[in-house]
Amino acid sequence: MLNGQSPYAGRLSGRLLGSVAGLDEELGVAAKYRPVKGVPRWLLVILTTIGIGVSVCYIFRFTFGGLMVTQFGYHYLLIALFLPLAFLMIPATKGTAASKIPWYDILLAVLAFGVPFYLFLRANDILWYGWSARAPIEGLVTGMIIWLLPVEAARRAGGLPIALIALIMSFYPVFAGHMPGFLVGPTMSLERLISYHGFSTESIQGIPMQAFGRIIVGYLVFASALVATGGGQFFLNFALALLGHVRGGAAKVAVASSALFGTLTGASVVNVITTGSVTIPAMKKTGYPPYYAGAIEACASTGGILMPPVMGAVAFIMADFLGMPYTTIVRAAIIPSVLYFAALYFQADFFAAKTGLRGLPRSELPSLRQTLKQGWFYIFALAVLVFFLFYIRVETVAPFYATGALFAASLFRKETRPNLHRLVEFLEKSGTTLMEMVSILVPIGLVLGSLAITGLAYSLSSELVSIAGGSLPVLLLLGAVASYIMGMGATITACYVFLALVFAPVLIDVGVNPLAAHLFVMYCGMLSSITPPVALASYVAASVAGAPFMQTAAQAMRLGIMLFLIPFFFVLAPEFILEGSSLRSLLVISTAILGIVLASGGLEGYMWRLGKLVPIVRVIFLTAGVLLFLPYTWGDYWGIGIALLIAIGFWIVRRRSIPPAAVGASAL
Repeated sequence: MLNGQSPYAGRLSGRLLGSVAGLDEELGVAAKYRPVKGVPRWLLVILTTIGIGVSVCYIFRFTFGGLMVTQFGYHYLLIALFLPLAFLMIPATKGTAASKIPWYDILLAVLAFGVPFYLFLRANDILWYGWSARAPIEGLVTGMIIWLLPVEAARRAGGLPIALIALIMSFYPVFAGHMPGFLVGPTMSLERLISYHGFSTESIQGIPMQAFGRIIVGYLVFASALVATGGGQFFLNFALALLGHVRGGAAKVAVASSALFGTLTGASVVNVITTGSVTIPAMKKTGYPPYYAGAIEACASTGGILMPPVMGAVAFIMADFLGMPYTTIVRAAIIPSVLYFAALYFQADFFAAKTGLRGLPRSELPSLRQTLKQGWFYIFALAVLVFFLFYIRVETVAPFYATGALFAASLFRKETRPNLHRLVEFLEKSGTTLMEMVSILVPIGLVLGSLAITGLAYSLSSELVSIAGGSLPVLLLLGAVASYIMGMGATITACYVFLALVFAPVLIDVGVNPLAAHLFVMYCGMLSSITPPVALASYVAASVAGAPFMQTAAQAMRLGIMLFLIPFFFVLAPEFILEGSSLRSLLVISTAILGIVLASGGLEGYMWRLGKLVPIVRVIFLTAGVLLFLPYTWGDYWGIGIALLIAIGFWIVRRRSIPPAAVGASAL
């Protein structure tokens, strides 16, 4: 090992900026992206450069000749710059990612640029002449194109389910009057619906695009800059240097590195592929079974979207939905994310202790001092981001300042100093990410527009209350099931936005804290990543680990049990998301941490100082842990009482000179 590098971490550098297509091929999956070379590649770079520049000008309110980009025109311009890339980069069908772009994709790309750019030029006329109520003939033609093109882009970028949902729901107002029961709504003519979708401040121009243009662009650019300058390599090296040598170090590195890498991507599958390609082989080398290695990586990567300060796109949209600063969402997510990763960490430690697994050899690990010396500027950039977010309180400009600080600080090291090659890689990475977001968010806006104008969202909410009989526990179970089902076929962003409009208001109406209600929907939508039959994160992790899919997914469900429970806990006790008195929050969090330790010990059959546990003791530990986690005082009393009884029992065993480990000699 030289210069703080590790044979494990070294494998990551080629993957962070590698094409997604190459990673898909490595896993035996049909390539999603076609190789972008020559003119298409430079179009990607140029359009991305212009798009980032336009965002900077809009957010910082720069003017040109006294003219300023309006919000209405700004959204059309972003669509014009990023939507065409979907047709240039993603083939119409899987397995046909040839380098040659067919004529129909070129035509679609031209339309995807030309139509929204034309609407950008006519933005003031659209508002002034009321195109949203009755558009002229050119408005109907362009409106239909800007309605349907994003749906096809969503099919390519996000899959067929989200495209079908967007297509059916966007046409819903045309036949709403003919629907049965609570699905009935006011009918709109096709011409009126085109005008509404294409030119109103709802639908295409609604909350998803508003959040994208106002705040998401900057944070995605910052995340891409971290990756392009080697931030992923630094975070993995840091986790290896800090935890690699301890008991079960490889699994703990997987937990820590996935949490850190989650601040860059907010996407579980990308997290699994990048960090898992290093941590899973390391876990297997130190003795973890392949299915366990894949499961812990899948759980850790799924939780990455929860990690502040740069969370997934859902958090930014949530801030717009609730009319709250993004910093409020970040603050609320801190404790749940820490508890989730703590549960994974403790389970990995108990499993390693029970099975006698050691850490990685220090000779194969990077030096902590050298790692910090080489990557201090990543921490500096994150500190700049946090400073502008929480101290200056300018969340829209914070990521741009942090990106500037990152590039400026990276000049101090030759290995990370920006050059033309690295700049192009950064723009390619940013453009690809921004293209995917536009391709998903515009169709989501269409769905929201239809739900709003027909009143279907209110009807669905009323029906849910009726089914649940006003019972909060029943409502929570219905919401969890609905979130899980939607999460199987749609992205977490699409799942959240739909349920935030339909289900979150129901919870709020029965007295749930608004922030807790929206976080509940977001957390439950993530369950499908590790839960069969879809369990995409588990599938990818199993492929990397060479383990059976169902065994890996089942283990991931057990390891990730806190992901299933935490949403219910912070709905019942908003103190988990720091809503309420500080003293009460401290008490709830303290008992929750103790509960996690006991529950983790019960799940893995091991506890510090006590050794292996027999089945009955495991059940008692698990029960005590859950009781301590419950936000009710009686739960704390029972949990603490059970924990004390266990401690007294083992103290008596020790007094009689019987090794505690022997008590659990037959443990599973």
